[in-house]
Order: sequence, then structure tokens, then C-alpha cells
Amino acid sequence: MAAVAADSAAAAIPASAEERERQREAMPGLDEQWRQVENGRERPLRAGESWFLVAQHWYKQWEVYVKEGDQDADTFPGCINNAGLFEDQISWHLREGLLEGDDYVLLPATAWNYLVSWYGLEDGQPPIERKVIELPGIRKVELYPIELLLVQHSDMETAFTIQFSHTDSLDLVLQTAREQFLVEPQEDTRLWIKNSEGSLDRLCNTQITLLDASLETGQLVIMETRNKDGTWPSAQLCGMNSMPEEDEDFQGQPGICGLTNLGNTCFMNSALQCLSNVPQLTEYFLNNRYLEELNFRNPLGMKGELAEAYADLVKQTWSGYHRSIVPNVFKNKVGHFASQFLGYQQHDSQELLSFLLDGLHEDLNRVKKKEYVELCNGAGRPDLEVAQEAWQNHKRRNDSVIVDTFHGLFKSTLVCPDCGNVSVTFDPFCYLSVPLPVCPRRVLEVFFVPMDPRRKPEQHRVVVPKKGNISDLCVALSTHTSVAPDKMIVADVFSHRFYKLYQLEDPLSSILDRDDIFVYEVTGRIEPVEGSRDDIVVPVYLRERTPSRDYNNSYYGLILFGHPLLVSVPRDRFSWEGLYNILMYRLSRYVTKPTSDEDDGDEKGDEDDDDGNEDSSSDEEKEEMPGPSTTNSVQETEQEQAGPSSGVTRRCPFLLDNSLHTSQWPPRRRHKQLFTLQTVNSNGTSDRTTSPEEIQTQPYIAMDWEPEMKRRYYDEVEAEGYVKHDCVGYMLKKSPVQLQECIRLFTTVETLEKENPWYCSSCKQHQLATKKLDLWMLPEVLIIHLKRFSFSKLSREKLDTLVQFPIRDLDFSEFVIKPKNDSAPDLYKYDLIAVSNHYGGMRDGHYTTFACNKDSGQWHYFDDNSVSPVNENQIESKAAYVLFYQRQDVARRQSQTVSSDIPTSASGSTPNPEIMDVN
Repeated sequence: MAAVAADSAAAAIPASAEERERQREAMPGLDEQWRQVENGRERPLRAGESWFLVAQHWYKQWEVYVKEGDQDADTFPGCINNAGLFEDQISWHLREGLLEGDDYVLLPATAWNYLVSWYGLEDGQPPIERKVIELPGIRKVELYPIELLLVQHSDMETAFTIQFSHTDSLDLVLQTAREQFLVEPQEDTRLWIKNSEGSLDRLCNTQITLLDASLETGQLVIMETRNKDGTWPSAQLCGMNSMPEEDEDFQGQPGICGLTNLGNTCFMNSALQCLSNVPQLTEYFLNNRYLEELNFRNPLGMKGELAEAYADLVKQTWSGYHRSIVPNVFKNKVGHFASQFLGYQQHDSQELLSFLLDGLHEDLNRVKKKEYVELCNGAGRPDLEVAQEAWQNHKRRNDSVIVDTFHGLFKSTLVCPDCGNVSVTFDPFCYLSVPLPVCPRRVLEVFFVPMDPRRKPEQHRVVVPKKGNISDLCVALSTHTSVAPDKMIVADVFSHRFYKLYQLEDPLSSILDRDDIFVYEVTGRIEPVEGSRDDIVVPVYLRERTPSRDYNNSYYGLILFGHPLLVSVPRDRFSWEGLYNILMYRLSRYVTKPTSDEDDGDEKGDEDDDDGNEDSSSDEEKEEMPGPSTTNSVQETEQEQAGPSSGVTRRCPFLLDNSLHTSQWPPRRRHKQLFTLQTVNSNGTSDRTTSPEEIQTQPYIAMDWEPEMKRRYYDEVEAEGYVKHDCVGYMLKKSPVQLQECIRLFTTVETLEKENPWYCSSCKQHQLATKKLDLWMLPEVLIIHLKRFSFSKLSREKLDTLVQFPIRDLDFSEFVIKPKNDSAPDLYKYDLIAVSNHYGGMRDGHYTTFACNKDSGQWHYFDDNSVSPVNENQIESKAAYVLFYQRQDVARRQSQTVSSDIPTSASGSTPNPEIMDVN
């Protein structure tokens, strides 16, 4: 209820006795007056009705007058006088504490109008009109409305005091403020309230009442008007100005506005630029139609906050006053309602797009209270009937601009493999996630390590089946090396150690593209077989002893270096001396043997000490070469290193016989030992035990080098050397695919996976049914998500296949199974309006956008805060990830509303080729 004006329909009091006499004569009889007034008073209160206050003393005198039955009596009450109900005769505020029956009586509008027409109203007094309000469990006449002080943000000194009912909506307050401050219809406004603590709170939901908003008399309500650049003055006051100072006078094409990267937020920028260039959605926000549909009470929504944040972003982007804006407010809103997007980690633009569409839908859902709807099944009924019922059920719970623009309808057909039961349902969709045709082959890059020490390792690129096994890799490599597949062992090498030794039956999918795969030529197998005379393949690590350094007691002053080896050891040479000599042979390409002079010089003292003591020395060495331990938990540290002849303190624990009870080395050391040998675990960082259980496990040996010996005899450059095979230049040719192929693949029959069976109502059990999806009804804007990212339990990869998609006239008529309207071919043809691109791999990458401006028709390339015009032939690339298509009939309707004389921008420079491959 706005402010009460002084004017009224009441007649003024007659100025003379003659006029009063004529008025008395025109009145109905006194009995008739009493009947009409009292009948009106007895009617029940109805919410929203107007009732009027009349001073008790005047009404009592009127009652006496009409009850006497003499129109000429001196008890004539005169005109209605409510002066005693007011505090003063300037503001005309009611006195506090007035009581019905003591101070006033309430009359309905009809009774009040009768009295005013008969007796008039005291000159200058306003009628005291009050509304009936409905509170929880009661209806009452609102005696004291709320008085609010309305001001503008730009002029806090000029205030208007306006009265409102407790049940008036905040929207009425906003409209009253707009009228008072003469705001233009096209300008956006919003309200703030000053609370008891002196801070300002936004009045977001203007559909609620002043009572629900807990507003009180005397509170200050501030109306804020949006700036011409789409920002709010309050945002500038909080230090969140989106426009740099140097851009304050900028004015350009609306919609051609970049978004600043806040730190790995290119995925968000790309999704927002695509949505911003959907014409009907942007017009919906620019024209403020969203304000009438904000759903603040939807438990599935974001209290309207996400829609308001997106509206602010759209208005800034399409104001034409920004080269770029900082979307930090929107980013914070997204993170607040979706914790997965908190922080500044890289995410998927399609995942954010899915969240935005769902969030905007729920914030703008016209259905305020969702009813329960049962899923409808075909049950043999015609598809048209079932589809119509499914869509109507969907709209009973979901009705928004998002549904109007992006939602279509699938037909899903499931067939039980056992009983043949067919289940047909129609389900809504918001976008199509279409698979890419996958090449059945892949290229693996491996290093082949031959047994011949004179040959360097070879780098190979081999073509293998994607769903093959390790044996397929060995067969493919065999064609390049002429080495039999059964003479190869495949290993994943990481950080100078064997991360995994593959078995022939292991799947190739367990090998990632980033893995360092080595294939070793061998003459035996790693697994020792008792009774077999085949060579045993021993994994060997290289370690360097470091000066006294603290490695938290876990590395014992030894660090790994170089590439590990798989060495084939004949059983008859299975001794420390034999293993040492084999390793010296395998390392001969990059390890130099000491010369005789070096032997004599370095060992002379030792030989002198040994003269005349051969027998004694031999006995000591026998004692230092014990047989296998008879205990179950003997563990020696790496500090207990080699004896004078063998280079170790105990026998190799994985020997399967007891043939070596004594050292096989000469009793006197006639050659310098370049390294010592030590048994280790698979990590190469600690000793192995000699328990019976571990004797049967994988054997690992470490070659421990002193720094000086490594420096003098180990050639690191030569050790790291390798050659490239001719096949390294081979690239698996990937033929481009048509977008229609992806859609066709999407609609093919597939069998459900074991993790996702279907419950057959006929068999009463879960079945791996066949499933087929068909397109029944297409939306105005069709979003097509190309599933470039492939995930499995063991691997992840990105498909960089070039998908060729049309810019215009994408025809879906062959894919839509709903009976077609031949007279409206535009219902099945689409034109491209935006593309979200992804450059890079799985763990890193960059998102950009191509989009067509709805006003100019010019394509632009959006790379965060950088925007540049492009030609249409630059849009198609391997980076295309999410495609936005608009139906032609919708585009034609929109074009009719746009002036035909808008100039079209000329194509400009191309995007930076360093970050975008358009070929």
C-alpha cells in the first residue's frame, strides 16, 4: 500500500445551514441508514480488502442520532471528524496504542462510502484506509503499516517516507522507488536494506513480503542502479571493479569481451563464452526476463544466486564497455555451490558446462513445487503417445528457459538377452556425448636392449593392437630386430629401477604413453624352475656409494644411477665370480678394464702382504664365504660389504643348489675389482633376507661402485647412448572422421557392461541387455560433446582425431526417428554458433572458444582475455571439444528482429599459432 494521499472521494462538509438541510433531506431514512451500515460491519474480513477507521466518539453520536429516529434532532453528528486519532495535523500519523472499540470502529468500504456521502468528512482530513492482511492462522486489519525511508545509492541525503503493508511484496517497494526517483524503464535496479548493525544486506527475492523479509518501520532502503557498463556501483565500492582504469572510455561491439584467467580457469572462460553466444539465452538475461522467474526456494537450486551472478556477467560482457572483465564473483559463486570447482585446479569445460546448465535450470525453474511423477514405460503403446506423456511429465517438474532452449528427448530401447523382453522409455537430455571412432591400433615407443654388449640400445616405434597383450608387443618388435619373441622380457623402468616386469599375458592397456618401456633380449626366464638347466635372468641395478650423508637410514649412503639390466646367467657359472665376469662383459661398451700397470700399482701392497701366506689367506677366504644361512631371519646391512676376493660377504641367496661351498676366486687378488655385488630387494635400496620364503622369490643384484672407480672406469655418456631405428619416424596415420559418424556410433546397439546390468521385469533378475539410443526430439540449441578423453582402470588417454563438422546445414533428419514434418525441414537443420577447444593432453592443457556474435554474425576467437576475429575456415581443428549448434528455424525468427543494416566486421588476424593448431 503506497502513501495515503490527502484526496478522497468523501464530500466536504456543507458550508451553510441551508446546504445541511438539503443534505438531510437527501439522506435515506434513519432506520435505513442503520440497516445499511450495520449490515456492512457484520461481513467477515477478506484478505486484501480495504476497511476504514472512524473515531469512536463520532460513531457513538451517529448511533444515538439514528436510533432517536428524528432527523431534526440536535444530536445530528455533523461531518466525520477523526482528529482525535492523529498525532498531528501535518504528518497525519496515527497515534500509538489505539484500541478498537475504545478509540475507533472499523467499517468496510461500502459502509464508509455511505457515511461519507451522507455526512461528509472534516475538511483537510485524509480518510484512514487500512488493508486486511492474512497472517498465519488469522486475518486482521493492519492498523500500523510499515514506513520505509527510500533513498538512491547516488544520493543518500534525499529520502522519501513511504507506507507499505506487511503483506506487500518487495517488488512493490522496488517499483515505488523507481517511480519516486524517475528511473528509466530500461535501467536495472535492485534494493539494499540497512540492518540494525549498520551494514547493508541485499534484498534478493523481491517476490516475498515485507513481513517475510523482516522489514520494520524506519528502516533505510537503498535503490541501486546498474552502471552503463553492466557493473553495479556496490561492486566498485568493494574493490571488485571489472573495468581497468584505462578502459573507462572504451566502447566496442557488445559480446566481444574477454575473460581474465584467474589461475587455471580457462575451462570456465571457455564454457562461459560458449553460453554467452547462445542468442536466445543471452537475450533472456539482457531483457531481464529472468527476474520474473528466479526460484529462491528450490531445494535443488542455488537460491537464485547462480542465475543472478551469470546475469551480471552477461550484462557486463554485452555492455560494449569492456575489452575484458574479471569473473571472480562468478567463480566464487560456482565454488560455493560446487566444491569440486573450489580453488584453481584445472577442470573439464564440459563438466562445468553441465553444472551451469543444471544450476541455471533449477534457479530459473518455473515449477515452484515439484510433484511426484512415475516413470512411464512403453508397454506396447504407440511411441507418439509414450513420448508425449514422457515430455509432459518432464515439464511438470522442469520448466525453465534452459529446458526451452537445450532439452531434447531420447528413445531408449532395452532388450533382454534371455526372454526377449523389450523396454521402451523416453528420457530428456541436455547435450549429446558422442563417442569418437577409435583406431584399434596404437603406437608404442620402446627401447630394445640387445645381449651383444657392442650394440647400443635401440629406440623403436611399434604398432600394436590396443586390446592386445605383451606378447603382441614382442611379436611386433621381433619384425624389427629379428630376435624371437620368446627371447624378450618387457619392463617398465622408472627412477633407475624396474617399476614392473611384465608377463606375456599382461594387457597392453596397462602401459601408458608416458611410460619408459625397455625390452631386453635374454636367453632364459626370470622365474627359477627347479631341475631346469635354462639360463636364469637376473635383474641388476647400478648404485654409487656416496660420502657420509644422512638418507634417513633408508639408503645407507647408496644411490641408484643408470639403466638397470636383465642379465642371462648360465647355471654352471652361477657364482659371484661368474656373475662378476658376465657383468664386466655386458658393460664392456662403457666400462674400461684396469690396465696391468694400474693393477700392479694399486695391488702391490696387497700382494706383498699375501706372500708366504697363501694357505692362510685361502683358509680365511673360505671362512668369509659361508654357505646359505640355516636361520630364517638373517639380515645384513649394506655396511657389511665384500671380502678381499669375492666382493661379497655371503653366497647369492637365490642359488637353487649347494654346489658352491667355497670361493671360486683366486686366493690372491690379481685384478682390481671395479665394483662389489650385493643382493637387494626390488627397489634396490636394502638387503634381501635369506629366509626360505625369499629364496624362491625374484632375485635382484646391485653393483655398488666407489665414486673414484666410477669416475675412472665408467663412461656415463656412452652408457646413456642409443640409436634410433628407422621405424622411429613412423606416425600412425589417423584419418579424419565426420561428425555424422560419431552420431551414428552414438545410436548403435551396445551391450551393457557387467558393472551396469539392467533389471528385467520379466526375468526378475539383472541382465546384460542390449541398449539402443535414438533421437526423438531435438532442442533449439544442440550441444554436442565429443568424448575425446578415454578412461579405463589402467589407462587414460586423449583422442586427437580430427572431427570434421559443418559450419552450416548440419542435417539431423536421418537420425530423428519421430515422424517428420516434411513441410518444416528447418526443424532438423542446424548452424554452428560456438566451439569449446581443448589443446594439450590429459594432465595439462588449455581451453579456448570460437563463437559467432549474434549481432554482427562475425566469428571470433576467445583466448581468456584476448579476443580476435577469425575466418570460418579456421574453426575446424583437432582441438574441437564441445560444439554448439542452433536450429535454423530459431535463427530465422531471431534474425527477423535484428535490423538488417548492422554492418558485418571484416575478418582479421588469426589466433596465435603457438597455442592453436587449426590445420
